[in-house]
Amino acid sequence: MTSSDTRPPEPGLRTRKKQQRHQAISETAIALFLEKGFDQVSVAEVAAAAEVSKPTLFRYFASKEDLVLHRFADHEDEPARVVAARPAKRPALDALHRHFLDGLERRDPVTGLCDAPAVLAFHRLLYGTPSLVARLHGYQHRSEQALAEALTTAHGGRPLESRLAAAQIVAVQRVLAEENWRRITGGESADEAWPDAVASANRAFAQLRSGLQRYA
Repeated sequence: MTSSDTRPPEPGLRTRKKQQRHQAISETAIALFLEKGFDQVSVAEVAAAAEVSKPTLFRYFASKEDLVLHRFADHEDEPARVVAARPAKRPALDALHRHFLDGLERRDPVTGLCDAPAVLAFHRLLYGTPSLVARLHGYQHRSEQALAEALTTAHGGRPLESRLAAAQIVAVQRVLAEENWRRITGGESADEAWPDAVASANRAFAQLRSGLQRYA
């Protein structure tokens, strides 16, 4: 069997078209929300702008909030994927720490350390809308669950122990991102905030290692 035979199959034309429409509806909605405000735009208005029916829109997105939080879907199980894909002898915390630092280096919006105007506008929309913040907590909860399963597979231990560890790790990453976002909105550039962001991440993961020795 050749290496190409082991690759996952490319999505078919129908799947690609569905993904493209999914993305297009979300981008249309976000543009409207940024222009007018989340609460001032109806689902019917989004459907009309995206040139789809309201029932069709709801086949792609279960709620109005999901039109925005679609951007987080790929990141929901990211910590779990990092743990699962790490080299066999690398501790989970080391892999997660390195991944977060890499995200800071490339100014990944998920780390909060990104001053691109479009990202700043999106974050203001997200964190300035209570219903979106509340919905985001559901994404974070599912991220914890996925990470807990990955930790149990990687290091063993009781499921409750893994859940507690995952909750702490996800919370640390969230707080670090919020602090970076606070500094950016306070007027610092990403380049100016980066050294302190790295130092804060190093301190935070050092604290995690001292308390979560099984995963360190």
